[in-house]
Amino acid sequence: MSGKKEISGSEAISGKGFLSQGKNRRRDLPAFLFRLVLRINLYVVTGTIAALFIFLLIYGFNAVSGAGTESFLFNRGADGKINAEWYPTSSNPRFSILPLLTGTFMTALPAVIIASFFGIGAGIYLSEIAGNKTRKIIKPVIEIYAAIPTVAIGFIILAVAASFFDGIFNPANRLNAFLSSLGLAIISVPVITSITDDSLRAVPDELRIAGYSLGAGKWQVISKIVIPAALRGISAAVLLGFSRAIGETMIVLMTSGNAANLTFNPFMSVRTITATIAAELGEVSSGTIHFYSLFFLGLVLFVMTFILNLTARYFILKYTRKEGSG
Repeated sequence: MSGKKEISGSEAISGKGFLSQGKNRRRDLPAFLFRLVLRINLYVVTGTIAALFIFLLIYGFNAVSGAGTESFLFNRGADGKINAEWYPTSSNPRFSILPLLTGTFMTALPAVIIASFFGIGAGIYLSEIAGNKTRKIIKPVIEIYAAIPTVAIGFIILAVAASFFDGIFNPANRLNAFLSSLGLAIISVPVITSITDDSLRAVPDELRIAGYSLGAGKWQVISKIVIPAALRGISAAVLLGFSRAIGETMIVLMTSGNAANLTFNPFMSVRTITATIAAELGEVSSGTIHFYSLFFLGLVLFVMTFILNLTARYFILKYTRKEGSG
């Protein structure tokens, strides 16, 4: 019983068996070609990512070997004091990435906190509270909202929010990390909302029914049963929102002030890794340590976002397997 269709003597003589097998092969050809195209796409995408990583690694190594590993953490000023500054164009170039890392997290962390509050809440509403008609309206709106150009969001923050919060908080710098966080939160909300909604809707209805049968109210079922069951998926949503905020360029370039300050004050100007690459790469001389240092920053950004996305993927896979085994 090998699974192959047996051909009788009469079929072999008449040729019907071979004709039917030929038809099956012709029928399987589109499926084979489709699988082949998918496999080629997989190889191309994987190869491109690997080539990009190797390219950044080689250029980043040129920066480290030229300036020294310690130079990318701390540098010694003309007065002999140790500090952490990014000032690659001075007569005494300084390449510390600590101000840029601090600026990146000072904008992305508050952004993901704000976005998680609204995004998770919106996801819960869409999945557990909204009716079908409301959901059919809101879900496409969120997807369209995610496609708004970030330069438009940056312009709105720059033109409206900067003046508004300048009159309320009187910050040290008009353009600062807080403004960038608001813009990054805006673009992170759709990501968190969509994945949270999908994670909650993947929770089996049997769990909800069991909760209601035990006398639990709607909010008790949501908070005590549904959310804990979807916690891994929600965690993945937050991580992907965080990765989205870290990788954004235009909003922080327009609203952060672009001053490489090593500060934890949200109302001071900062500079992120992405903004530094965008602002300096077009003007730097090729082959210099400054040039290679920007690619080193790209390598750091690549590794950070890759780890975040990989961790989010791990949570999603573990959550999916848990639901499948349940």
